[in-house]
Amino acid sequence: MKYRYIAGACALSLTAACAQAQSMVKVYGVADAGIVLERGGAAGSMDNVSSGVASGSRLGFKGKEDLGDGLNAFFVIENGFAMDTGKAGQGGLLFGRQALVGLSGAAGSISLGRQYAPYYKALRDIADPFCTGLAGNAQNLFSTLTRVDNSVDYQSPKWHDLQVEVLYGAGEVAGDTAKHRTIGASATYEAGPLTVVLAHHQQGDMAGVAHSRNTMLVGRYRYGDIVFHGAYSRNRDLLGNPSRDALVGVAVRMGPGRWLASLMAHRDDYGRDAQARQAAIGYEYSLSQRTDLYAAYGHIINRDGAAFHVGNATDDGTGTTGINLGVRHVF
Repeated sequence: MKYRYIAGACALSLTAACAQAQSMVKVYGVADAGIVLERGGAAGSMDNVSSGVASGSRLGFKGKEDLGDGLNAFFVIENGFAMDTGKAGQGGLLFGRQALVGLSGAAGSISLGRQYAPYYKALRDIADPFCTGLAGNAQNLFSTLTRVDNSVDYQSPKWHDLQVEVLYGAGEVAGDTAKHRTIGASATYEAGPLTVVLAHHQQGDMAGVAHSRNTMLVGRYRYGDIVFHGAYSRNRDLLGNPSRDALVGVAVRMGPGRWLASLMAHRDDYGRDAQARQAAIGYEYSLSQRTDLYAAYGHIINRDGAAFHVGNATDDGTGTTGINLGVRHVF
């Protein structure tokens, strides 16, 4: 009887070891909290202790399993939360930041769930030196197109320095597939220090009669410890009103620190011709590979009816001037 138990235990151990060798699950997250000073708001100045100023605070789980012949299964589920209050982020959704599952192999990857739009990833990862965080957040002026529910996303493998991503978000409205439908795509060229992305995002209304469109060209060039950023977008809202956005920025690494700066402009090309300009500067100082301190300043000038605010990674802001001081820990 003892031998049967020993044999069973050995078999179980070998099975667990094989499963561990073929699959991987990682727990990760960001704990970010800071002081946010806002000036120039309609209701007056505000001084806040805020969460997710440089990067949204989160707790995530990601996994990957080797299915053989170069095919892998993967998943990501990510919960956003507020460090200052402990509340759930993204309107209280359990996994409001990301929730997706997919397959990847030699032909690329395909995933389904709540995912980042290709347009947003181009703005965050390539165009904006602030990575859509702090008071320099590019989404203070550029269109806020972050996540897409009910979506299917395909990313091709790299071919001669070129990679393509296509996303389709089902509107899930009975009787008309065009209602509330989302279509996104990007083409990325990356060769050495240069990265260029052309991205597009299209969002249908609930009536299925109109859709907004955003098309953006972004670029990034690395020169030693200096990284140059740029972006230009043409937009059209659900009413057909056109507008333009532009950004130039730079990030400079100096020892354990990194300086960030950007200038942005927005212009409505209809009726009132509203305009806005933003200037921002920031500094990140690494205490370790996982922990850094940050400080940032951003200011917006609105003209001819424009009403943009200086926000950060998780807050749209209320004023035209924002000052951030805080700490971020990545685990």
